[in-house]
Amino acid sequence: MRPSGRKTDQMRKVSFERNVSKHAEGSCLVKFGDTHVLVTASLEDKTPPWLRNSGKGWVTAEYGMLPRATGDRMKREAASGKQGGRTQEIQRLIGRSLRAIVDLEALGERQITIDCDVIQADGGTRTASITGAFIALHDCLKWMEARNMIKTEKVLKDHIAAISCGIFANQSVIDLDYLEDSAAETDANFVMTGSGGIVEIQGTAEGKPFTEEEFSSLMTLARNGIADLVALQKQAIAG
Repeated sequence: MRPSGRKTDQMRKVSFERNVSKHAEGSCLVKFGDTHVLVTASLEDKTPPWLRNSGKGWVTAEYGMLPRATGDRMKREAASGKQGGRTQEIQRLIGRSLRAIVDLEALGERQITIDCDVIQADGGTRTASITGAFIALHDCLKWMEARNMIKTEKVLKDHIAAISCGIFANQSVIDLDYLEDSAAETDANFVMTGSGGIVEIQGTAEGKPFTEEEFSSLMTLARNGIADLVALQKQAIAG
């Protein structure tokens, strides 16, 4: 039995609230149960130095957790003068995931920065960030299209979403919350496109090694979960 009472293949309630930031070109408040992330997309009419005069744009990401996103207050990373390794790993993952579905030449010599700020954490902050980032990116591109800067369908090649899966209490489960994540025997994050392409898989055995059969069961859960997330994204942007 899962602590939340959910079935092994049952995700937490997922929601997307668009246009939550007055100033950002695209924004989304994404909720995976009690994990809440504010995602904004900001457009700059320039590229990183290594892409100047290349005809290509860039999509990058930054990630952070507010001090009381967790049970005990965390110090702001800015107070220590540097980002932690976990933060750098997650924001690079978000950026890689989004670039996998963007035609950088069609974007032109511009940069879109995705900011993912975790308001409340209960497991799966990176997967919620990636899934919500798609909505913010989509709306930023639509903002650009309304000003005759691009055609969204030429820039955005597919949907992207992510979900966590793991082995908890000897059973494969999807969308781990904090209680499950902290006690999981195996923890994995799956990033996939709407058409089923695999962008990234991160999997770790916390105790005993997991088997190929167990990995296959996690993969099946992830594919089904991401299909559901993409369907929710489509509903959100259609609305």
